[in-house]
Amino acid sequence: MTTGLSPMNRALNLVPKRAESRQTEQLRDTFVDSGVAIVLESVDHQVLYGRRGTGKTHAFRYLATEVKRNGDIAVYLDLRTVGSPEGLFLGEEVKPTERASRLLVDLLNQFHDALMSEALEDDELIENTHLVTKLDQLLDSISTVRVSGEVEVSKEGEKTETDRSSFAAKLGFKAPELEISGETGTEKRKLTTETRRGTESISLNFSDIARALRELFNTLHGRRVWLLLDEWSSVPGDIQPHLGEFLVRCLLPLQGLTVKVAAIEQQTNFRAALPSGQMIGLELGADIAANVSLDEFMVFEENRERSREFFKSLFFNHLIRGGPLNSPIAHIATSPQGIVRHGFTDSRAFDELVRAAEGVPRDALNIASKAAVRAAMQKISVHDVRAAGRGWFQSDKEAALRSREEASRLLNWIIDKVIRERRARGFLVNQKQATNPLLLSLFDARVLHVVRRGYSAQDEPGERYDVYVIDYGAYVDLMQTRYAPQGMLPIGDSDNEDEEPQFVDVPTQDLRAIRRAVLDIDVFLGSQYPR
Repeated sequence: MTTGLSPMNRALNLVPKRAESRQTEQLRDTFVDSGVAIVLESVDHQVLYGRRGTGKTHAFRYLATEVKRNGDIAVYLDLRTVGSPEGLFLGEEVKPTERASRLLVDLLNQFHDALMSEALEDDELIENTHLVTKLDQLLDSISTVRVSGEVEVSKEGEKTETDRSSFAAKLGFKAPELEISGETGTEKRKLTTETRRGTESISLNFSDIARALRELFNTLHGRRVWLLLDEWSSVPGDIQPHLGEFLVRCLLPLQGLTVKVAAIEQQTNFRAALPSGQMIGLELGADIAANVSLDEFMVFEENRERSREFFKSLFFNHLIRGGPLNSPIAHIATSPQGIVRHGFTDSRAFDELVRAAEGVPRDALNIASKAAVRAAMQKISVHDVRAAGRGWFQSDKEAALRSREEASRLLNWIIDKVIRERRARGFLVNQKQATNPLLLSLFDARVLHVVRRGYSAQDEPGERYDVYVIDYGAYVDLMQTRYAPQGMLPIGDSDNEDEEPQFVDVPTQDLRAIRRAVLDIDVFLGSQYPR
């Protein structure tokens, strides 16, 4: 137990940082809608993109509660719990099709179990005998095993002296090839010996599975099933297109079914070409819509007031609405504003926390937790937030880049070019370079954030740029030095350090005015920047 903390700081430190740690009702109570909920409530198939910590799982869990409240059936599956080591990690030792088949069987088994659990808890479904029959047929459709090689089958008769008659009668079954005598208790049984000399592999027939699923949904009498597939990016990249092809052939065409997929965009491989040239997998826009991105919903650079209100509600919901009923802070923080008044030295300290979070809820909760421990019995100050932001960056984000030396070098190069030389925290990147793997890895690690996409300049027709900002934790050490960022995007052409720099938050349409804000990643790739 943490000691030496004020009640407010102790509560901030104990807030669960992941949605999986919450009970269903708590997830509903702690959810703060940034605008994504109404989009997800559409019956269309959708992909929900978002980096780690932006709230994909929380949004799916909240959606599941809404679906159930409306009378439909929600099946939430975490793909991190699907599959086996042999199917996921053996790589070239097992063909992708075989690994994908094993994953699909496990996925459908979990889908079956989830529907069965829903039926047991639903007064209407539990009386539906047809549903149970169709669930059994679904299991039959995924139980086919193919053997490549020889199979020997032999039979021979054998008499055994045992009394099985009463046991069989009690169970009410009739076993094939079984003769029972109630008087003598003698059982004559034909034993079958099967020797397999080939290699077993799973054999799935998509038409059989689709038929079983279609007949299953027909027993639900109009109740829609919402299949929420979370953590798609945890599936190995070479298997993802095969899993996507299954969705296209067996699930997406079914009436009465809505499929939502949560994924990290930079780690997603929905579609691929087979050696034959045939394309398999999900085609975004055609098979499934990709119109939801939490990375865009959570950007608050253009509306700081909305940012403050969102995070006030976030902390209030987690501390009060999702906390214990007898929480010692429940009577002092009766509103979102009360969290700021009783937990922080002033509004400036809370604004610093909002700035440090860079629009990522999980980062906000972790930075607040570290700041609360540092503040101990005092209210959280700006200095506490800055120290916590630096610590969270070093322990979580920077640590994730240590295995990627080139990505770390690129981050240091960007910090030197943007912050030290230009005293800015933002920059522009031509979209032609936006798919660079190193740049994407920095974005995925949440050390860079995109605040605007597709910016076009009048003097460069056809060229589009994305606006990036550097994470708070990457430059917080420089905030008390002469290199402290003075604004977002530098303007003007002069690099003279003696001149007072000028900045804009919104790019102008005349790119010549903000030419200094453009960062050319190819310059780094062709340089000998210190290793």
